[in-house]
Amino acid sequence: MLTFPIIAKTITGLEGVLASELESLGATDIMPLNRAVSFTGDQEFLYRANYCCRTALRILKPIFHFEINEQKDLYDRLYEYNWEDIVDPDQTISIDAVISYTVFTNSQFVAQKSKDAVVDRIRAKCGKRPSVDLDNPDLRINVHLFKDLCTVSLDSSGQSLHRRGYRQSTGPAPINEVLAAGLIKLSGWDITTPLIDPMCGSGTLLIEAGMLAKNIPAGYFRKQWGFLKWKDFDPRLWETVKSGSDTRTSTVKLQLYGADRAQRAIASAQENIRFAGLVNDITLKEISFEESVPPVENGFIVCNPPYDERLKLDDSIAFYKMIGDTLKRKYSGSVAWFISSDLESLKFIGLRPSRKITVYNGPLECRFVKFEVYAGKKGS
Repeated sequence: MLTFPIIAKTITGLEGVLASELESLGATDIMPLNRAVSFTGDQEFLYRANYCCRTALRILKPIFHFEINEQKDLYDRLYEYNWEDIVDPDQTISIDAVISYTVFTNSQFVAQKSKDAVVDRIRAKCGKRPSVDLDNPDLRINVHLFKDLCTVSLDSSGQSLHRRGYRQSTGPAPINEVLAAGLIKLSGWDITTPLIDPMCGSGTLLIEAGMLAKNIPAGYFRKQWGFLKWKDFDPRLWETVKSGSDTRTSTVKLQLYGADRAQRAIASAQENIRFAGLVNDITLKEISFEESVPPVENGFIVCNPPYDERLKLDDSIAFYKMIGDTLKRKYSGSVAWFISSDLESLKFIGLRPSRKITVYNGPLECRFVKFEVYAGKKGS
C-alpha cells in the first residue's frame, strides 16, 4: 500500500510520548516536532492512528507545499490545486489556519483567503461552490504557514481526538482527555499497581488509565472521523482496522480508586465510568482529600487538583499545604504525581519532588511533579 507523510498534532510536552506511541503502532520515519510528530504511514495506518492514538489531537495528511513571497501567493497557489478531485460542490468545507513568522499577521484572514481560493476553484470547474460548515464539515483543511513555507493538509480526524465519546457529564474545568492519557503515560504507572485519583472530578484520569490498561482503543466510543467522508474512504479497510484493534482488548481486573468532595463530581464520574464500561474496575467515594483514608497501601497517585487559573481557591497556599500534610500523614509509601500551573503554591506541598515535567493544560504552562512519600524524616 502506498505510504505518505503524516503529521500528528499534540499538546506541548507530550511530543515524546506521542512519538513512542506511534512507534508502538508501527509508524516509521518518526520525528518529534513542536506540538506535533511527523511520520510515514499508509491509508491503513492513517485509520489506525485515528482510532488508537491516545495522545494525538489530530492526524493530518499533508497534500502539498509551496513558498509564499507575498500575500497574493496564498490565494494563487491554493487556487491552482485540483480541489475538485477531493471535494464535491455539494459538500461542506472548513479551513483551520496556523501562522508563525510569516507575511500574514492574522490567522482568520489566512483562513478566509484560503477558503476563497478553494471555493472559487471548485465553482470555476464545477459551476457550483461548496458551503462552509465550521462545526461538522465534510472536509476540514489545515493551512500552516511558517516563515515563507505553506503546508496544506487534510484533517483526517474531523473533531479533535480528545473527544473520545465516553464523557457524558462534566464538572467545572475538566481535564482534556489527551492530556490525561499523556499524564498517565508520563507517570510510568504500572497497571498492576493500584492507582488513586483523590480529586477525580468527572473521572477522566481514571477512565484514561482504565482504557490504557485494558488496551481499549482511544476512539472506541467515538462515532465520527473526518476521513469517513473522504472520496477515497475504504469502508472495508476501516472495519478491518477497528475489528483488529478491538480484539486486542484485555479483561484484566484493575484497582482504580477515585474520590472527590463534591457530590456532583462523583455523580458525573459515575455516569462517565458506566458509559466507558469500567464500573467493575473503578471504585468511587465522596470525601475530601484531607479526610480520606488510603484505599490501599503504597498506592500510585495521579491527580489534577484545582489551581487558581482553572478553579478559584480561597487560599491556594493553604490548599497545597493541606495536600502535603495529608500525603505525609496518611499516604506514606506512596508515589504521587500532581499537575498544576500554580508553581508558587506547589512549593508549599513541603515535599522535595523527584521529577518535574513541563506540560501545557490549554494555554497554561504547568508542572507535572512527582513526589515519593517516605515514612519519617525522609519524606518531610
